[in-house]
Amino acid sequence: MAEQKQNPRKTISREAMIGVGLLLFGVLLLPLAVFLVGKTVFGTYAGDGYIDFFSQLFSKLLDLDKAAWFLVLSPYLALQIARLAILGWRKTATM
Repeated sequence: MAEQKQNPRKTISREAMIGVGLLLFGVLLLPLAVFLVGKTVFGTYAGDGYIDFFSQLFSKLLDLDKAAWFLVLSPYLALQIARLAILGWRKTATM
């Protein structure tokens, strides 16, 4: 299959939009999912509910806590791992 030439500006802007969108997902929606699953599995949260959970997560992000940043960036990292797996699959399939 012939490779198509892509406009670098379009590629950069598309990747930036994907990155920002997944970062927002990781900051806004993923903590809610973690809180709800934790509440269902382990019971009530020791703090004052979701607002306290989110404020503690946000303070850990500001303190550059590695686990908090991993949680927030995990949607983007998962996308990149999937892309690498697909690329590897395609490269080995043509050999």
